[in-house]
Amino acid sequence: MPSVFTKIINGDISSYKIAENDSFYAFLDINPLVKGHTLVVPKVEIDYLFDLDDQTLQDMMLFAKSVAVKIKESIPCKRIGVSVIGLEVPHAHIHLVPLTNMADINFSGPKLALSAMELKVVQDLIIKG
Repeated sequence: MPSVFTKIINGDISSYKIAENDSFYAFLDINPLVKGHTLVVPKVEIDYLFDLDDQTLQDMMLFAKSVAVKIKESIPCKRIGVSVIGLEVPHAHIHLVPLTNMADINFSGPKLALSAMELKVVQDLIIKG
């Protein structure tokens, strides 16, 4: 059965896409830690990030870097934090989280409840750079 991320990539579930190429897809987390929290996933469905072959992992990090640059240019923050947890969805993914302090990347803390309109505004900000 396809993962929720595969369903997003295939368009079966809607998302707030930030960037896409032939191999990777980046979209806003709908339960973000902070505004601009973005997920980067490979289009190939592999459960664990470090099970990706070396070239795909390298390409994914470079794709994530390009997305992080767009986020940093658009969302007020000091840095873009990177986290790989991978327990919640069996599909390799990287979290890109705009940081103003260490608490911004605390996955045990409360998540934001953004409306569809708020998510669309964030998406537009990042895409326009």
